[in-house]
Amino acid sequence: MPLTYEEAARREIERWVRSGGPLWQEVFDRAMRPVDWLVERVTPADWRAQLDAAVARFLETLHDVAGWTFNEPYVLEAVRKAGVAADRIEALRTEPLERLDPVARSFFGQHAVLAALEGAGTGLGGFTLAAADVPLLFGINLRLIQQIGAVYGFRVQDPVYRPLVLAIFNAAAAGTSEARQAAWREVSVAAALLARGASYQGRTRDFVREQNRHLPRELVKNLARRKLGQLIPLAGLAVGAGINYVFTRETGEAAYMLFRALHLEHRGRR
Repeated sequence: MPLTYEEAARREIERWVRSGGPLWQEVFDRAMRPVDWLVERVTPADWRAQLDAAVARFLETLHDVAGWTFNEPYVLEAVRKAGVAADRIEALRTEPLERLDPVARSFFGQHAVLAALEGAGTGLGGFTLAAADVPLLFGINLRLIQQIGAVYGFRVQDPVYRPLVLAIFNAAAAGTSEARQAAWREVSVAAALLARGASYQGRTRDFVREQNRHLPRELVKNLARRKLGQLIPLAGLAVGAGINYVFTRETGEAAYMLFRALHLEHRGRR
């Protein structure tokens, strides 16, 4: 008997959670290793510290500031064009997954291209612009996460979703099954609490504080290391564009899988 769309989606999400990054990402990482080796020997240590600080500052801002970039009319217009009649984000929580998935995926390309252009521009600017690239890249990816979450009915700019947003960033940056499983567990907790009308603030009381301590190390290890290649003359443009594009596609895929899971879990628990 053929699987329903939602049954197939659940299996797809489970496969994604169990797997590591896609093959093309592994190939890209392998291709970058000679660049990493070369640049790590010519890059000042204080510049690498700037990258660490940029990641930490972004996460502090994410923790303290609720006014994230989000355009609700833009998202609602996108779902209406797909034939979904909704006048508020929360109404999308009851819509069939097959009507929402194409809308969510449509945001991948535009944000990945924007991130690539931004990475190409900063890749031409040496140390100063390469360090500034990190918060700009995260800002683009944060907007992508917010828009995908909204498609499935969740106002991710609300501070209560910060733990889940951090888990998505970690899953995208690490590209490991362990990080994906941790994010999936976060989804299950969020779905259970939201379905009961309870307040969701992460799996533990100190979740955000713990994430703010550990995530900078993960993000620096998995992203900033590659960004050292932007300092190579002439190659910086291509390296900056390529890394930003790959990272943004991975962020979109992580948000897509995890918010689909949250949508299904929430509907199943009501």
